[in-house]
Amino acid sequence: MPLATLKDVLAPAKEQGYAVAGFVVLGWEDARAYVRAAEATNSPVILQAGPGCRAHTPLEVLAPMFRHLAETASVDVVAHLDHGYEAADCFKAVDLGFSSVMFDGSKLAIEENIEITRSIADYAHKHGVSVEGEVGYVGYAEGANSAGTKVGEAALFARQSGADAMAISIGNVHLQQEQAAEIDFDLLRKIEADCDIPLVLHGGSGIPSAVRQKLAQSSHVSKFNIGTEVRMAFGKSLRDVLSDNPDMFDRISILKPTEEAVFEAAKQVIKPLLPRS
Repeated sequence: MPLATLKDVLAPAKEQGYAVAGFVVLGWEDARAYVRAAEATNSPVILQAGPGCRAHTPLEVLAPMFRHLAETASVDVVAHLDHGYEAADCFKAVDLGFSSVMFDGSKLAIEENIEITRSIADYAHKHGVSVEGEVGYVGYAEGANSAGTKVGEAALFARQSGADAMAISIGNVHLQQEQAAEIDFDLLRKIEADCDIPLVLHGGSGIPSAVRQKLAQSSHVSKFNIGTEVRMAFGKSLRDVLSDNPDMFDRISILKPTEEAVFEAAKQVIKPLLPRS
């Protein structure tokens, strides 16, 4: 199928009460596993090239890889630039063929965040590409603390930025290895009351699966970013393979079992997010 945009997959998710997983990609094996998991569950999927991925593999390589996976898939696949910290990152991704870009202006004053996101949205929309923005700062489990999203700033951003989706900070935290995030539902409801836009939660791995399901089915949260959860499955599988096969040295042989582990983990992420049957 042709590449889908973020708007293509999130608009129906918001209206129909389900959510889409945005998986952090670090290589060919996990990207392929995510698409296989989406096909196995008949769900759209978002392949995300974050800063770590981009530091390891150039966008010029990732763009055709994502496009190939989309064109050979039986479900909608979005090629998404995650955490573009500079407008130039987003413009480059649009030019290379990504179907969605995220500008992370969460550390900027809201007026500057809106202004830059608006310029990116104007350019991206002319090329049929969706845009995700962020209001409020999502912290890190072993790093900077979060700053919760302010309702008034979220409403202003939703009206003026031109973004197709908005990431918010309501208790979610990046890189949590335990599902221990405590979501502020009161803040979420206030944001929803003033913002008619699909919402995104980064740090989805730290949110308990049952809470993700509740959010998917009963809120405007339409996308969960998932990285740590599936990376942990990869790491465990890799350690097991090498421990059980100390003489193995071929890269493909070593990585094949890890792809299966990531495939199974991704399915378990997707299933609670699906529409009610």
